Amino acid sequence: MSELKYDVIVIGAGPGGEGAAMNIAKAGRSVAVVERYHEVGGGCTHWGTIPSKALRHALSRMTEFNRNPLYRAIGQPVRLSYPTLLRTAEAVIAQQIAMRRDFYDRNQAPLYYGHARFLDPHTLEVQRPDSNPLSLQAEAFIIASGSRPYRPEDVDFSHPRVFDSDTILKMTATPRSIIIYGAGVIGCEYASIFRQLGCKVDLIDTRSQLLSFLDDEIAHSLSYHLRDQGVVIRHNEAYTAVEYRSEEVILQLQSGKQIGSDAILWANGRTGNSQEMGLEDLGIIPNSRGQLPIDANYRTAQPHIYAVGDVIGYPSLASAAYDQGRFAAIHLLEGRCDYHLVKYIPTGIYTSPEISSVGRTEKELTEARIPYEVGHSWFKNLARAQITGQTVGMLKILFHRETLEILGIHCFGDQASEIVHIGQAIMFQQGEANSLLYFVNTTFNYPTMAEAYRVAALNGLNRVR
Repeated sequence: MSELKYDVIVIGAGPGGEGAAMNIAKAGRSVAVVERYHEVGGGCTHWGTIPSKALRHALSRMTEFNRNPLYRAIGQPVRLSYPTLLRTAEAVIAQQIAMRRDFYDRNQAPLYYGHARFLDPHTLEVQRPDSNPLSLQAEAFIIASGSRPYRPEDVDFSHPRVFDSDTILKMTATPRSIIIYGAGVIGCEYASIFRQLGCKVDLIDTRSQLLSFLDDEIAHSLSYHLRDQGVVIRHNEAYTAVEYRSEEVILQLQSGKQIGSDAILWANGRTGNSQEMGLEDLGIIPNSRGQLPIDANYRTAQPHIYAVGDVIGYPSLASAAYDQGRFAAIHLLEGRCDYHLVKYIPTGIYTSPEISSVGRTEKELTEARIPYEVGHSWFKNLARAQITGQTVGMLKILFHRETLEILGIHCFGDQASEIVHIGQAIMFQQGEANSLLYFVNTTFNYPTMAEAYRVAALNGLNRVR
């Protein structure tokens, strides 16, 4: 078995691994990356963020075309199948792979494809599919192996009508109806997608409210609009069994309900990719969902082995994973960590309409007894939204009643994940620079969606003065 030595080895070539590897390489240290899949990019590029958002974009354009009276005057509505819409993601994925592979080439960070397993605290064995095992040694390691959909043992995922969030991207026909079990971010996003395709959608929520980590007003707005689109939401439900038939699947619930559908998408949690890596022998014990415990500096039970991204759990966002990879690399190289920079991570949820937020919610501020006030801007009143026809939604600013400090930004509607960053930039300023008055005294282009900040700020200021 051949043996190679590096300063650092990164396991996983997704966002977390890329962020770590690039920082280490640019610091002049030797770094190698082990990737189990045959291409770089991780789950974000191949099964998660990129393909699902490309699918959503294509579907949104089709829906917009079909609803526009101008287009209706020149032709019939466009009806594209789910597989046809999925193909729009292929070119984007190819571009992402080529770009990211070039990052490693230009920074002289070699890629080894195969499954990584620790033989001892400083040695990895890479089990390659078409070659002999390879031995790699390093002084330090960063695990960024990602996660995969959670699959309960009593559900048959080999059945052609049963899918998870990875395999749903291989569905070969548009179903007439679909059950989505799990109403987290993935479940809600796919509920929007399949409903826009004209499918009957049953969204099964094991909790009492959709996306309870969101501000209540935003979560309730999402629930209202999903129902308004025709999604049936069933709260406080749990399954007992899945029955498989040739023409449908039937989900049996503890409440006694039985729901039949053409297909079922299981979207109830994820599992960290930490199995069969030899971690237990090193004293690094994953929890029941395969997630690795870490300290404030992203170190595991072995101080020279770090972990970042989905394999450590919350917040399980590609953007956060990239930053965590950078911060872990900085601590490994310099002994300091910028973890405080990720205190408030923006959340982007690509339902229809879109959701994005950063900072604290009304519930959190109330529980902390912080005197706050609210400023609203309703998209239906903005000229830009009226021009584009995207009038559903709002921008909500939470601010301190006395200091006018921005405490939270919550947005619901078209391009919410873009709009939120304007507020984020001001919210993270120090001292008086973080103030509601910035939005009051700033001239925004007109007509734009950014103008919502001025409207919301004036609305909030009127409540305290």
